[in-house]
Amino acid sequence: MEKLTAKEEEIMQVVWQVGKGFVKDFMAIISEPKPHYNTLSTIIRNLEEKGYIAHKEYGGSYEYYPLISKEEYRQAFIGKMIASYFDNSYKSLVSFFARQDKISAEELKEILDMIQKKQ
Repeated sequence: MEKLTAKEEEIMQVVWQVGKGFVKDFMAIISEPKPHYNTLSTIIRNLEEKGYIAHKEYGGSYEYYPLISKEEYRQAFIGKMIASYFDNSYKSLVSFFARQDKISAEELKEILDMIQKKQ
């Protein structure tokens, strides 16, 4: 799975939100400042070339839909991020957030409860 640019990720978020649609459908929900229609169309074609989306043709119009779910993308790139920045240690990741005050003791207890319930 090829890494997406920041703009491609932003557009994929829209594609996942819409589910399937035409370029105009995606344009309608993109936040300001909106890209030019042709720019959006080019990004969508790039996403298709990378294997993230596909299309069905209706006459001269293309209806696009995701080939990769948001969850599949998340798993692939969080795994790479943890491997690259946290020595493949989820413990290091969680302790990083704890040190940054991004996760509370209560949230950690909730996570521990979820883990224990899975066993």
